[in-house]
Amino acid sequence: MLLQFSEYRIRDLAPTDAPAIARHADNPRIADVMRDLFPSPYALSDAEEFIAKALSPHPLLAYAIATDKEAFGVIGYIAGKDVYRHSAEFGYWIGEKYWGRGIMTGAIEAFTAHLFENFGFNRLSAGVFSSNPASARVLEKAGFTRDAILRAHVTKNGEVLDEHLFSRLRPGLDG
Repeated sequence: MLLQFSEYRIRDLAPTDAPAIARHADNPRIADVMRDLFPSPYALSDAEEFIAKALSPHPLLAYAIATDKEAFGVIGYIAGKDVYRHSAEFGYWIGEKYWGRGIMTGAIEAFTAHLFENFGFNRLSAGVFSSNPASARVLEKAGFTRDAILRAHVTKNGEVLDEHLFSRLRPGLDG
């Protein structure tokens, strides 16, 4: 896959991305707003293992967010099953060096358009911890609506947090 947005792209991960992914991901400020599956500290071996899974015969559906020189983040999705088969949950992160520049908003807009156009999804959703208002703003800028606040829904670093659930509907379904 290759999606271009601004001067950035969303593309398949490659084994050569591991050093850059590890460098950008090894940041407690990122790990603090991710699920516990996201390692902290984040070592080169973690990046190599993640990329190997993304490239396996049963891949993670995860892609690099990159410049023409390096990967500096990841975006991916999990498709629903059974009665949820036309919905997907997605997640993302980018290196702190790239925060506050509209890059993540652009990535989400490009990625969600791709998912709606190519996979028949009716609904895409993302959960955001209450400790991450910047991510909530990014989703809102990308056209997502806050559907719910799930009170005391997650425990991260020993702290009980609310989770804000956002969604976006396929064009034509939203009224």
